[in-house]
Amino acid sequence: MVSSAGSAIEWFDFFSYGTAAALVFNELFFPASDPLVGTLLAFVTFAIGFVARPLGGIVFGHFGDRVGRKPALVTALFLMGGSTAVIGLLPTYDAIGVAAPLLLVVLRLLQGIAVGGQWGGAVLIATENAPRGRRGLYGSFAQLGVPAGLMLSSLVFLLTTSALDEEQFATWGWRVPFLCSIALIVVAIYAQFQLEETKDSRQVKEEREASGASRSPVVEVLRRHPRNVLLAAGAVVIVGAGFYLFVTYMLAYGTAVLGMPKSTLLNAVLVGAALQIPALMAFGALSDRIGRRKVYLAGALGMGLWAYPAFVLMNTERWPLVTLALVGGQLLFACMYGPQAAFFSELFTARVRYSGASLGYQLGVMLGGAFTPIIATWLYAKYGSFVPVAGFLAVAAAVSCVCVLVLSETYQQEETEPEAVTGGSDAHDEASLTAS
Repeated sequence: MVSSAGSAIEWFDFFSYGTAAALVFNELFFPASDPLVGTLLAFVTFAIGFVARPLGGIVFGHFGDRVGRKPALVTALFLMGGSTAVIGLLPTYDAIGVAAPLLLVVLRLLQGIAVGGQWGGAVLIATENAPRGRRGLYGSFAQLGVPAGLMLSSLVFLLTTSALDEEQFATWGWRVPFLCSIALIVVAIYAQFQLEETKDSRQVKEEREASGASRSPVVEVLRRHPRNVLLAAGAVVIVGAGFYLFVTYMLAYGTAVLGMPKSTLLNAVLVGAALQIPALMAFGALSDRIGRRKVYLAGALGMGLWAYPAFVLMNTERWPLVTLALVGGQLLFACMYGPQAAFFSELFTARVRYSGASLGYQLGVMLGGAFTPIIATWLYAKYGSFVPVAGFLAVAAAVSCVCVLVLSETYQQEETEPEAVTGGSDAHDEASLTAS
């Protein structure tokens, strides 16, 4: 429960930034630019958080593998809560000039580092404590933070945009979601006193102390599991690209291109986020029965095929069809994200699991998610059509499908170390590690 609650509030913080970037940051922090350039610059600051996520994965991965999952997770929660609250207090461009976007970039970097470290801790606490044969389901609990955070973020923005007029929202209403992040600090304090370290983490720590091993877990995972890290990153490309196309770029597309009300789009995102919660658990549980790879592949392939019809539905500007477009994309995301926690944790041995899973995931999300709103905005501006944008998503899906196909199934090996998950050099390296 702690990992789910902390993850939900942390993702609420992260998504609040994405929503604000799509709706108001272009006017508040980049007012000297024309509307297109302002939107692109706002999305650049959004992307910076993703660029920082691999750094967070490295720093907190090292910390989590050597010291423990719990202290790494708690530290990440404190960092996210603090940096997001400060964004809510940040003066705009009109007040302090160019210092405003510069400070925004720094705080967004801290957000990215925090979320880059939080994911691995939440996932491993869930999966390493899971009963036999239920890692997929238990891992999905940590993943619930994404739809829960998205739902909370959309709901808060929906309430503020509905209750306030445009001037009030631009003046102070946008700050409300960021200031709500103080709740994350409360969760971090609770986790510090109530959360127990996992058995795998305690065992690894004891082994390291007994052997006197000093090698960095990040260096070790890159030396012994480079193929797994790269394939995991490739598998995540469509997760990041698809998710942020449907929950971030589509907000800008609907408002700026189609002229739809913000509330219409936020309502559609809210419905999709609510449906994601049971979907994530269902797909995680399904992966315990038929395998991680089959479920993940279905979601990746479906996401690539859904892009074009989703834009056709959006262009109708009718709320039921717009909602169908966004809900469909979010459910396909859940098909991949549900089994992902167990899938990625099973790719690496316990001694480097935090570093390996975090690094693979954060690299993939950076490549797939950071630049999707920017690329989509640029493609539409250049060609005046959604077709290239849909094609971009199809290419991302193809890359991820190939990477998942190369990876072998892991769900039947959950009680053993994954010595031959991908075969080849990784298998040899893992055998050497075990022997040592």
